[in-house]
Amino acid sequence: MENTHYISSEVLQLETLQEIISQHKRIALSEDAKINIQKCRSYLDKKMASNNTPIYGINTGFGSLCNVKISNENLSQLQENLVKSHACGTGEEVPHEIVKIMLLLKIQSLSYGHSGVQLVTVERLVDFFNNDILPIIYNQGSLGASGDLAPLAHLSLPLLGEGEVYYDGFRQPTKKVIEKMGWKPIVLQSKEGLALLNGTQFMSAYGCYILLKAMKFSYLADVISAISLEGFDGRIEPFNELIHYVRPHKGQIVTAKRMENLLEDSQIIAQDKSHVQDPYSFRCIPQVHGASKDAIDYVKKVFKTEINSVTDNPNIFVGEDVIISGGNFHGQPLAIALDFLAIALSELGSISERRTYQLISGLRGLPPFLIDNPGLNSGFMIPQYTAASIASQNKQLATPASVDSIVSSNGQEDHVSMGANAATKCLRIMDNLERILAIEIMNASQAIEFRRPLQSSNFIEMFLKSYREEVPLVKEDRILHYDIENSVAFLNTFYIDLEE
Repeated sequence: MENTHYISSEVLQLETLQEIISQHKRIALSEDAKINIQKCRSYLDKKMASNNTPIYGINTGFGSLCNVKISNENLSQLQENLVKSHACGTGEEVPHEIVKIMLLLKIQSLSYGHSGVQLVTVERLVDFFNNDILPIIYNQGSLGASGDLAPLAHLSLPLLGEGEVYYDGFRQPTKKVIEKMGWKPIVLQSKEGLALLNGTQFMSAYGCYILLKAMKFSYLADVISAISLEGFDGRIEPFNELIHYVRPHKGQIVTAKRMENLLEDSQIIAQDKSHVQDPYSFRCIPQVHGASKDAIDYVKKVFKTEINSVTDNPNIFVGEDVIISGGNFHGQPLAIALDFLAIALSELGSISERRTYQLISGLRGLPPFLIDNPGLNSGFMIPQYTAASIASQNKQLATPASVDSIVSSNGQEDHVSMGANAATKCLRIMDNLERILAIEIMNASQAIEFRRPLQSSNFIEMFLKSYREEVPLVKEDRILHYDIENSVAFLNTFYIDLEE
């Protein structure tokens, strides 16, 4: 089917994930994936029938209870108990888009045939995804080390007919929905609960969601900064490639080249300047934006690896006839990457706020606060306060989560990643960056009007024309909250091809 993505052993790209979500594609297990799942389950059933020795999480308790042997007749109850007891998340509900990514990534990880789940279990997760039956999950509760236990327990409850889901426009009991669909609850077999709860899909889904936005807003930060540069009557020389090839960081070179392209044929940038240099927030756009681009590229590589990995425990290797208990659920690679991403995004907001400050300062022929008749009108005085407040909060949120660890499970789980906390606060920083850039475009688009009749580049003029359809020029004081919200909406609806 044309609008179906087949889960297989092929590498899942972030851009493919975006396409699946944005185009509302259905998913299905490939034949290879089905065979891998069934082979592994069959192997495990035979192993359990012929082997009475303890195997962690399959016929033992969990965490510090790993030495408690469980009889074969209680293995199904053990797995159901695991899911229910671990569903103790709290806090805010995870956004629906991220829940949907969690479902997709859990299916992807289980499809490799190293987890021992039933085919029917994975197919039910596929049904949830395709029918937009989204488990209610909470954003607090995971230490990011034994897997995202609490969030993934809430993801898994609907398999048992338990918990709540968002479906058909509102939140409702799972039992009601699966009855409507004509489904019966899944009866979990040995190891299945652990396979569902162990894993990094909460952190991974957050990371993928943030990364897709980060790549877009990294580009928009360049575009908006170019408009600010025009409004500030800045110079083009700092973007000359000769400077950047003697300090050839990739992101720096890409940013400088993009700035030159964005400003090509601009009358404003070409006019004679009375000032010799611009402030750092303009002159160092390639260096600062570029460093964030390089960080985003690194984080993208980490998450590409992660979403194509098996992250539950223990892992089953059918060909080698071995079941190994290890630590692939530990979120340290993601925690460090998410902290790095948080810093990179925070810095894009920090330098953006500084450009906004320069624009309202009454410099270079611009009126104070970018408004006619200042005094009677406050103009753009207070949006800068808002941007400064948000930028300051981002600096606080950028404090690393990955350097923290709290012992759990009676000392068995004595080092944890705190990657889930890194993920949720990174999303907050991403949301904040949108607002800071929205405030900058408000100021930049206002400032550039004071350079008329000179024109900027064709691209910038087209961009501003589209923006002005959503946010009119400010001629006298009005409620600017609505302009900020409309600016955020404009930036979010602006399409960018991430593969370019």
